[in-house]
Amino acid sequence: MERSAQRLGRALVVIVDDRAAQGDNDDNVGPLVTELLEEAGFIVDGTVAVRADTVEIRNALNTAVIGGVDLVITTGATGVSPRDVTPDATAGVLDRPIPGIGEALRSSGLAAGAIDAGISRGLVGVSGSTLVVNLAGSRAAVRDGMATLSALVPHVIDELSGLDQS
Repeated sequence: MERSAQRLGRALVVIVDDRAAQGDNDDNVGPLVTELLEEAGFIVDGTVAVRADTVEIRNALNTAVIGGVDLVITTGATGVSPRDVTPDATAGVLDRPIPGIGEALRSSGLAAGAIDAGISRGLVGVSGSTLVVNLAGSRAAVRDGMATLSALVPHVIDELSGLDQS
């Protein structure tokens, strides 16, 4: 069943950034993710900013899953520094990883010149019936990542909702 003519579902954006979580930094990535999700046909429930802390990230993800959103996009803290803990927190929430989508995000990010996307340890997977995607935190990585996801996410959400019963 094709969902292109209707809303794809509900989404939540989680910004992982210490300064944004403290209100010290204007978040310019969250509005971009929201805009791209809405253009793709999602109803965005909101944007949550959390510190790069495993417990805070995990709590935000669990709250989204319990709240029944179809898609959670996280941005930031996916690299190799000690503060980059988003993938570690996400791993504790996922029921089933989808490594192919994560690899596609890294590959397309490198090809587009978004170095942070190329070295991202970001995960993609399913928690309950929610698709969780970690994107690197730059605007370039977000733009490229959302373009890569545009063909994949509707199919995954259809499968999770039971609409794709092939």
